[in-house]
Amino acid sequence: MREQLAIWMGRAAGSLSRRLGRGGGTTLPGRVARRIAPAVLTHLTQRLPQGVIVVAGTNGKTTTTRMIAALLAAAGWQVLHNRSGANLISGVTATVIDGVRWNGALPYDAALFECDEAALPQIVREVQPRLVVLHNLFRDQLDRYGEVDTIAANWRSALLTLPVSTVVLINGDDPSLARLGRELDCTVVAYGNDDVHSARSSVEHLADAGFCRCGSALDYRVRFFGHIGHYSCPQCGFARPDAAYALRDVVPHALRGSDLTLQLPTGDIRLTLPMPGLYNAMNALAAVATSDILGLAPPYAEVFALFQAAFGRYEVVQTPNHTLVLALIKNPVGASETLRMLTEAWHSRVPMLIVINDRDADGTDVSWLWDADFELLPDHLERVTVSGTRAADMHVRLKYAGVAADRITTVDDITAAIDATLQGQPEGTTVYVLPTYTAMLEIRAVLVTRGWAQPFWND
Repeated sequence: MREQLAIWMGRAAGSLSRRLGRGGGTTLPGRVARRIAPAVLTHLTQRLPQGVIVVAGTNGKTTTTRMIAALLAAAGWQVLHNRSGANLISGVTATVIDGVRWNGALPYDAALFECDEAALPQIVREVQPRLVVLHNLFRDQLDRYGEVDTIAANWRSALLTLPVSTVVLINGDDPSLARLGRELDCTVVAYGNDDVHSARSSVEHLADAGFCRCGSALDYRVRFFGHIGHYSCPQCGFARPDAAYALRDVVPHALRGSDLTLQLPTGDIRLTLPMPGLYNAMNALAAVATSDILGLAPPYAEVFALFQAAFGRYEVVQTPNHTLVLALIKNPVGASETLRMLTEAWHSRVPMLIVINDRDADGTDVSWLWDADFELLPDHLERVTVSGTRAADMHVRLKYAGVAADRITTVDDITAAIDATLQGQPEGTTVYVLPTYTAMLEIRAVLVTRGWAQPFWND
């Protein structure tokens, strides 16, 4: 009865939140339910015949999880998924509460949860997943997460509680995850990029895991971005593991996407990904590997041909006169790769809006702006508007990056900043918007109010 009361009260709280316009009810139901029945998440997920899949990582987890969801659906599974991106323990619990029928039935084959890095250990302990996907580890929100080694140690403690039958799928190109994988008792499978031609010069200070545990600097044969690449330790022999699932060939088509050849244990598959960037190719590889490990064979090419990015992650929004491209930035590596992807494709100067907030969900420490490679921008900007709670910091950062002062405008209010960016732009112009997380939510709220986008919980 206590658990049933938790479900009812949680669902009622979510409905009231949406009705009052206070949000999408993506976390409140979980908080309410857990206060009434603390073990409600464990008990409900135990009813799923195909168990739970969790995905974690600094960058790409939202997109990767959506790709996995699309593949599982194409294979005929009914999947319970925190699609709104509410990835703390309260959001994961709210997702399950929302999926339960009033009689307590949970009509799904499996649950698929995107997990916040700090929340992963608790989620793992409560849901005991059958498959864990670990995507990458970079510096992000140092005020909240701590350094990369701290996160890896917390993950290790939680993952050591899992049985041998659990599969942990790791990005073997990340030395932090490769080290972690060697210490686990459960089944560890690696994926990675074998297309060495896709390697590019990388800003060295973006590497967060450049040293082996023995203390020696890692040697890199190729580096894709940050510390992601093919590495080995000259002292103790630690090295990138062989990839059971690999990117064999990446053929980029500017901002239109890429043609990919993926190597699976059973053979190669080819697909076209309508999302640009090497990191999105890695997202697709992780999703395909997940599907294959689960024993599924969906029509990969057809699924990816129709795939659309999650809200704010290279999301294209049509306004009456312009096109907005929203690309979330939140840490040095993610921002730098986004900037590199964009600038490599641009052939003329573009208008841009950058909105930087320092709220809790963004991370209150914005020192990462000085590590991100904004030096890529000066030759490509027609003009740039900066906004958000740390607009002044971004203005200064762009000046130090070499952007001419007369091309930078600061508008503190986000709504006014959107209008200022669009003002005077010819019809049909594409405007690029780079927000942090809470700034992205604020921008989308404006777009929803104007009828240009759907609320993210309906996305």
